[in-house]
Amino acid sequence: MILGLALGVMGQEQPSPFRYVKAKAYHIPPETTTEESGYFSLCEGADGKIYIGTAAYGRNAYLVEFDPKTESMQVVLDTHKLLGLPLSATGYAAQSKLHTRNHVGASGKIYVGSKQGYPSADEKKLLDAGQAIPEYLGGYVMSYDPKTQSSENLGMPMPLTAEQRAKGKKEGQGVIDVTSDEARGILYVITCEEQHWMLYDMKSRNYRDLGVILKDQPNTIIDARGRGTAITFDYQIARYDPQNDTLSVSPLMVGDRKFSEFIGEDRVHPDWRMAPDGKTAYLQLLNDLRMFKIDLSADAGVALQAIDLGNRIQGENPDSRGSISIGSDGQVYSVVRIDNKTGFGSGYVHHLIRHEPASGKMVDMGVLAIANPEFFDFSKGPGKNEDGTPRPTHGFHRLPDGTLTPLHVVLAMIVARDGTIYATTLYPFTLMRIEGGR
Repeated sequence: MILGLALGVMGQEQPSPFRYVKAKAYHIPPETTTEESGYFSLCEGADGKIYIGTAAYGRNAYLVEFDPKTESMQVVLDTHKLLGLPLSATGYAAQSKLHTRNHVGASGKIYVGSKQGYPSADEKKLLDAGQAIPEYLGGYVMSYDPKTQSSENLGMPMPLTAEQRAKGKKEGQGVIDVTSDEARGILYVITCEEQHWMLYDMKSRNYRDLGVILKDQPNTIIDARGRGTAITFDYQIARYDPQNDTLSVSPLMVGDRKFSEFIGEDRVHPDWRMAPDGKTAYLQLLNDLRMFKIDLSADAGVALQAIDLGNRIQGENPDSRGSISIGSDGQVYSVVRIDNKTGFGSGYVHHLIRHEPASGKMVDMGVLAIANPEFFDFSKGPGKNEDGTPRPTHGFHRLPDGTLTPLHVVLAMIVARDGTIYATTLYPFTLMRIEGGR
């Protein structure tokens, strides 16, 4: 409805209150999704190509390669095919999402993980009637090597076993994050929905639980001392030191206040990246305007300090997910969605923000705007999957000057080595490309 109303005002010429950041849009192959959506799964490979994970609920999940030179896309990892699972729809039991932040190892291998989707409308009816639906047995960790164009199944970290059932578990754990430390022969894996922090030994091919529960949909970063570092359920800092096989948990403070108290109870989904110095992390939360800088150089057990760098932008009802990235220039980039309260159109607008560590400034680079609005034919309305279910196409809207811009959420954003910024949004599932970060 919002898109339809907005299309009707294209002829109106009003001066925009926004600066625009022009992005070229590419429709991600529709056969790799069921609802034109995906999640955090986005990275630049060592080969300079861009890799995007998709979601096909009830059926499968795929890793798609985008070649910036030819502007072409192809599937390079078919999850069910790799795992030997049915290629036809299996409902809730399917590996329906690649939700992990794709991690590129030192070898150039790309590590991803799969997780469950959602029960279909028919499955919900069965559940409401007290009937069973297909069991989700757990997610897998996988890798794709662009050099050899081959994929590997690295197993299931926390499957639904007889032991798990005895504990009252109804399904296995999906995988929400994978981070590799190939030099030390280990992977850090975070499960969902319970957020167990797990360690995978590449030599023995075994997983073990590190014994700490993490926060929401977190990610592991590795510091200059080789310690895997993650945020616990109560906003403390957990660190695993592979040199002596020890785990420590340290308080995270802002001045003399606990970080959890400082941000407030309703703040969720912390997301962070490590700066090139291996000591400094930059953190954002999904529903908070602030950015934080954290010094991770302290010894185990010593309280760590977070510095509030201030709001990235002023606005209401922020949404910022999977979008914090540090460029090769050391600048910290992020996308923040806020309510459009300007009177120039309605809905939401997504601002690209750059934090300059040297000056401490937050720079509003502008609102994301699609440079090639013909990339998708919105006039046809929602499409349909083979089973007749709709494919949503309401994820963009037009501002009064005719500018096409994302409506709902930016799912992930990265800054490539050459400064090009890539981001994804949904309905239709779209890759956006901003040349040179301008």
